Amino acid sequence: MNHFLIIANKEKDTNLEITEQIRRHIERMDAVCHVYDRYDRDGVEQIDIPEETQCILVIGGDGTILAAARMLVGTNIPLLGINLGTLGFLADVNLSDLSKTLDMLLHDQYQVENRIMLTAEVYKKGKKEATYMALNDFNINRAGASRVIGLKVKINGAEIDRYRADGVIVCTPTGSTGYNLSAGGPIINPTCKNFVITPICPHSLTARSVVLAKEDVVTVEVEEIRSNIREEAVLSFDGREGISLCPGDEVKIYKSDEVTPFIKVTEVSFVEILKQKLL
Repeated sequence: MNHFLIIANKEKDTNLEITEQIRRHIERMDAVCHVYDRYDRDGVEQIDIPEETQCILVIGGDGTILAAARMLVGTNIPLLGINLGTLGFLADVNLSDLSKTLDMLLHDQYQVENRIMLTAEVYKKGKKEATYMALNDFNINRAGASRVIGLKVKINGAEIDRYRADGVIVCTPTGSTGYNLSAGGPIINPTCKNFVITPICPHSLTARSVVLAKEDVVTVEVEEIRSNIREEAVLSFDGREGISLCPGDEVKIYKSDEVTPFIKVTEVSFVEILKQKLL
């Protein structure tokens, strides 16, 4: 490949020093490199991508990559994360390996790994109010100082549980090492097509995570459990707040038709990555 676009997070790469280092390296190899340095986590959702772009280099941490994935929906241009954050499950490349990685890309020594995404549709009084897409997860959490909330969960129209909990997570395999992991959910290899429901701090001894098939559709309804208190919840996606929810509101979540293609330049297994990041 010889046409690149860098998405730079100036909060991480404050003086764009790493960005300029990458651009100069690529251009020394007679390749083309454009830079997008107006990244704003809560701002622009779509960016203008030069027509011949073959690879997106995302400089920052996992949050930057999650935002970039939403910006790039529908383009099918593979991305590679360069880690300037902390844990970095999505950002594969560390600064110590940067030059070697760029040379491998320039010589087409890489693979592409498609990661599934999820779509969520929000219904209020039976009417669709909003649609969101996520690479990591959707979370329905209690709002503010609210007590536990009631959540009725259905899979393909059949009720599986009624949680009294702080909330519920619906995540992809990519997102299984995030909030889902902290909440006691299972870790899933990111190349799988399953997704997972995990209750957050449920008031139950039997509530457990459920691993779903790619064809399944999850519906979560906020229930009224106290007549004298107005339960409120909020739907967030990939760490970004989406919309407030009230009793009777429903969220339908299913595997999206879109994917996020990730570039892989190493043969390090998912198990080895887990050992490095979590042990």
